Amino acid sequence: MTRRCDDYGEMTRRNIGFITAAEQEALRAARVFVCGVGGMGGAALVTLVRAGVGELCVADPDQFERSNLNRQLLATHDTLGCPKTQVARKHIAEINPDARVMTWGRGWVDELDAILPRYPVVINGMDDVRAAIRLYRKAREHGTVVIDAYSSPLPSVVRVGPDDPRPEERLGFPSIGRDPASLTDREVDECVLREIEYVAAHSSSLERIDPAIAAEVLAGTRPRPSFAPVVLLAGELMGGEALAALLGRTTRTDHRGWFLDPWSGRIERPRGRLTAWLRERLARRALRGIATAAAPESHRTTPAVARPPEYANRSDPWRGSLRAQAGGAR
Repeated sequence: MTRRCDDYGEMTRRNIGFITAAEQEALRAARVFVCGVGGMGGAALVTLVRAGVGELCVADPDQFERSNLNRQLLATHDTLGCPKTQVARKHIAEINPDARVMTWGRGWVDELDAILPRYPVVINGMDDVRAAIRLYRKAREHGTVVIDAYSSPLPSVVRVGPDDPRPEERLGFPSIGRDPASLTDREVDECVLREIEYVAAHSSSLERIDPAIAAEVLAGTRPRPSFAPVVLLAGELMGGEALAALLGRTTRTDHRGWFLDPWSGRIERPRGRLTAWLRERLARRALRGIATAAAPESHRTTPAVARPPEYANRSDPWRGSLRAQAGGAR
């Protein structure tokens, strides 16, 4: 039997006070695209649904796995092996049966010109570097706001408007001026390493992870750590930032973003130019040295970080890159 949300007003009544009744109605009419509904993306999605966002487009080619259980809200023993989009649709309906839901599996990135005009806000919860580059470029073309987070041991949130520099431009990816599909695996790893260097320079992230474990992760010999408090906090921050964007509220989040250290209670914002310049160079030297030293001799490459044989030939476009392995909250 089809259920209905008989009283949207009652469902969202306790939202009022944080937002106005008029803003709640705006959320009811709002539309958000969420690509990647694992850890951070799943937490952001649930936030949006419970806040009363009326239409959601969800894209994810993966199925839930046992390793997702430690941090992904939609992962349960009952959903193992199930497509993430199918589980997300069911979960949305269980909260708000009247919510409008569109889902995409593989191939969604080729449909961005059709998707983005309808969705003014996008939450990027995926790990695919090539797809993310295409998403950001198309978001600029269509005037779309992208809410994102860094691959970091600390929760973070980033808000990139249509006129802001793309991450590839700001961080100096080798993808600039190129078709992302032409990037080699080593070049993808280089993109990821640039992001990790930025995180190390502008936050205390490296203080929050075991150096020996970090070395193995950077060498590609160990899967990344991923901890529920970090993942879920990041997803909640992303969901909150998306709500602010939908309501036209100004926040202090910009295209550079900020980090939250839940262990110390500190909010960490981008450092000044000189300090950042020095820290980025120190971080680059340290990270590349760690990665090279920890990698097995037969797997070492310079300057990109090596990938072990078990990741070398995977066809899944959302796995096998360093980003999917290196210290992120996804």
